[in-house]
Amino acid sequence: MRHLFVAALLLLAPAAFAAPVTVDGGKVEGVEQGDIIAFKGIPYAAPPVGELRWQPPAPVVPWEGVRKAATYGYDCLQNPFPGDAAPLGGPMAEDCLYVNVWAPKPQPGVKRPVMVWIYGGGFVNGGSSPGVYDGSAFAQSGVVLVSLNYRVGRFGFFAHPALTAQAGSAPTGNFGFMDQVAALKWVRRNIEAFGGDPANVTLFGESAGGRSVHVMLTAPAAKGLFDKAIIMSGGGRATGLGLVSLEEAEKRGVTFARNAGVEDTGPAGLAALRALPADRIVDGLNMRAIMGAGVDHYAGPMKDGKFLTEEPADSVAAGRFQHMPLMIGATGLDGFPIGDLEAMFKGFGANEAAARDAYASPVPMLTTWKIVGDRIFIEPARHLARQWSKAGLPTFAYRFSYVAESQRGQMFGATHASEIPYAFRTIDVRYPGAVTPADQAMSKAYHDYFVSFARDGNPAGEGLPAWQAYNPNKDMIMDLANEGPRFTADPFKTRLDLMEMTAK
Repeated sequence: MRHLFVAALLLLAPAAFAAPVTVDGGKVEGVEQGDIIAFKGIPYAAPPVGELRWQPPAPVVPWEGVRKAATYGYDCLQNPFPGDAAPLGGPMAEDCLYVNVWAPKPQPGVKRPVMVWIYGGGFVNGGSSPGVYDGSAFAQSGVVLVSLNYRVGRFGFFAHPALTAQAGSAPTGNFGFMDQVAALKWVRRNIEAFGGDPANVTLFGESAGGRSVHVMLTAPAAKGLFDKAIIMSGGGRATGLGLVSLEEAEKRGVTFARNAGVEDTGPAGLAALRALPADRIVDGLNMRAIMGAGVDHYAGPMKDGKFLTEEPADSVAAGRFQHMPLMIGATGLDGFPIGDLEAMFKGFGANEAAARDAYASPVPMLTTWKIVGDRIFIEPARHLARQWSKAGLPTFAYRFSYVAESQRGQMFGATHASEIPYAFRTIDVRYPGAVTPADQAMSKAYHDYFVSFARDGNPAGEGLPAWQAYNPNKDMIMDLANEGPRFTADPFKTRLDLMEMTAK
């Protein structure tokens, strides 16, 4: 209940503004919260509206005087879906390129490790304002925590022949990834003003955020912008997360344009698309839409030939990636219970009988869930950990299997995104009034592993169960289980070995 209590006090007391900090664009004034300072809604780029819709992020527009940084900026415009584990905490708009910073009160001569958070949401949903992403606990642990907004849906990932022509030799299409790069550059330039060390930046994210970290590790534009990486349920192969080609993305963009009444594929058509109301660009797109029957008028991330020329997994396989310490894992029941179970079993080919045995369950939905999770998130994470380790890089593999005590008996296991509030120590936001001492203990351990890794690239810390670097020959992982953290042989090894044989 710690965060709820602090929040209540902040509502009762007037905001205590800290000394202004100078950043790109001008001065910002954060709010003191005990021994930390929170800065919210700092612009890191110009509003991507009007002629800047579907353009790389432009330099921030300067402001006069001191800008209050007490509330979040707009989250990027989208169509939220019911049941989101991280519901947005504020209003949405196309003007959404903001960062938030939580930092310990500065001490002369002290530079703190920095962590930069990228949210998930399938690249069509998500924002930095959800309560479970509050960075206060990281700041209380001595970390400068930055969260960023990036464009999602068709605002963030959109291709059209007229856009390609306008871009010329410059990248196009992956505007959301370009936003992430711009925010990381902002961190390098400005984080020292908040007491952070620009030479010790850990990039971390979950789901689409984890996938984004994988992209940033391989995209030339992100080279040198961070020093360590944490991939949470972000895959590690193209399986289930593959990038479409620019040509296919353009085709889908033209389909969307025609649906919106814009037939022209030249400059006049692009002007008409930029003049469309922002809600028409959203057009109902969200996670449920893309996880259902899919859509033929939305591309998502793409190989545009400039920002991204190949799958991140192919870049890693070829050695074209930033070499740095990596922490990678997934949840125990990751993925989603969608798809044709019989077709999935047939996909194991000669190993179908072994797969039926390994995935045996009295509940068909649970069997489907396990297969999808292994295919898209869990086995790919192991695959990437193996590649990283074979490159001689510090690699730490985990599985988050813990289920909140109030959820046991209701959930089959630790589902997709369920680990996030444990890392941020915001489980009281996720499970208000139902948090137990065991839940808090797991949250503290998981959080402390993150802090230790951000500090020096090793998740070993005082009072924590030992976590050794990943060795492909031993296949040992840190399993954050109901019984507590334990470094153990991977309990999913048989399943993952079978899945690996089907991977492409």
